[in-house]
Amino acid sequence: MNTELLIDVRSSEVAIALLEDKQLVELNKEKSNVQFSVGDIYLGKVKKIMPGLNAAFVDVGYEKDAFLHYLDLGPHFRSFNKLVQTANSKKGKATPISKTKLEPEIDKDGKISSVLNSGQTVLVQIAKEPISTKGPRLSSEISIAGRNIVLLPFSDKVSISQKITSPEERKRLKRLLESIMPKNFGVIVRTAAEGKKVAILDAELRSLIKKWDTAFDKIKTTPVPGILLSELKRTSAIIRDMLNVSFNSIYVNDDGIYNDIKEYIGTIAPEKEKIVKLYNGKVPIFENFGIEKQIKGLFGKTVSFKSGAYLIVEHTEALHVIDVNSGNRSKAGNDQETNALEVNLAAADEITRQLRLRDMGGIIVVDFIDMHQNENRQMLFDRMKELMGRDRTKHNILPLSKFGLMQITRQRVRPEMHVATLEKCPTCKGTGEVSPTVLLDEQIENKLAFLVNEKEIKSLILKTHPYLAAYLTKGLISKRFKWARKYKCTLKVVPISSYTFLEYHFLDQHDNEIDL
Repeated sequence: MNTELLIDVRSSEVAIALLEDKQLVELNKEKSNVQFSVGDIYLGKVKKIMPGLNAAFVDVGYEKDAFLHYLDLGPHFRSFNKLVQTANSKKGKATPISKTKLEPEIDKDGKISSVLNSGQTVLVQIAKEPISTKGPRLSSEISIAGRNIVLLPFSDKVSISQKITSPEERKRLKRLLESIMPKNFGVIVRTAAEGKKVAILDAELRSLIKKWDTAFDKIKTTPVPGILLSELKRTSAIIRDMLNVSFNSIYVNDDGIYNDIKEYIGTIAPEKEKIVKLYNGKVPIFENFGIEKQIKGLFGKTVSFKSGAYLIVEHTEALHVIDVNSGNRSKAGNDQETNALEVNLAAADEITRQLRLRDMGGIIVVDFIDMHQNENRQMLFDRMKELMGRDRTKHNILPLSKFGLMQITRQRVRPEMHVATLEKCPTCKGTGEVSPTVLLDEQIENKLAFLVNEKEIKSLILKTHPYLAAYLTKGLISKRFKWARKYKCTLKVVPISSYTFLEYHFLDQHDNEIDL
């Protein structure tokens, strides 16, 4: 499978697109001013204890207090709590974790009021970003993720990823990590560690411990609430979690992030450093690779996928509903059962893609086309399990019910991805009435004349919808050619498929938009 990552750096956000065999399967958009990311470690202050929920609300600097349940405190909460208290009370450098005596583990069935008090300072980690009207979800079971291992302070266990199936490799990794693990630290060995040498794992372990020590040293000086350790930017986090042997290319259109990613990959997988490429094309990066067109076709309420069949995707506060429709395939020569199986199997491909692409979480109910033969229903269930195996997010799939419904639960730790695909008319602004379109070329020419004659700009770029661009550039003597000769200027017309039908913008030779 050919896997590519495209990173579009804009002034307000960074957009990250993952392609598998040229098909868009994941899209992430990170706002430049985003505050809270999964994995960030904070010093928070307990604002309110809720005995009925067996939870507490904690101030971590967000407008709404974050939620911390008793079950998310982790067994070593008392050890973490003592660490915070001693770091704040002692003068000079605090005692390192490897020399700290472990406190007794908390009771699994205990009460929140027995371990937390209002006003108490606690060490917490973001487990879920703020979603809708809810604040962040927290955990006090601190972990620091790396490429091959996840470091667990105060744990003494070495856990191996279930996806590493070889018993010999599991024993090798466990024996290896146990031999280099410092006191009062544990690890989770990730799937990427399979086959790795001890030198690589030892270097990463030391790097993660150094990150922990750096965060720990900041406890004394960090105001409450305040951040101690920030997770990698989503760009690097995605690369860390996804980089594997199938990765062929990473394209990025920003020098700074290009250098950051190249340096990061040089530390985790030096042999893959050459796959990072800086994109310098004049056409926007997503436009050049056909991403904008895919986004427009994949994020709407109706999603077509094969031979006229389509999905209807509906979102509610409680769950997501996906309806599978055969469309004009019902007229095909096959019998109804065979036709239903073909459409359902094709729909399974598109549904698993949509779950990853929109990052849909919670409960998803899929209404497949009814099938009566048990072997066909089992085939569809097996197909869904196989396809969902590519999804890194935790999920669970139930077999088809007697009504043809499949229930899927999928973990959600970030807000679902929404992209507006319906376009507002750029001329009428939604009123339903437009100025005569036959005059559009005259309007563009008038603005061109103004820029050349009044502003004295002789080199211009006109960005517009591909249909309008074709109208202006096609033909033996095109309008673009006529205007360039008439006004004695250089005029380049660039088609942009993400523009609305009659949208256009003038830019100067440095690609800066000219305000008209």
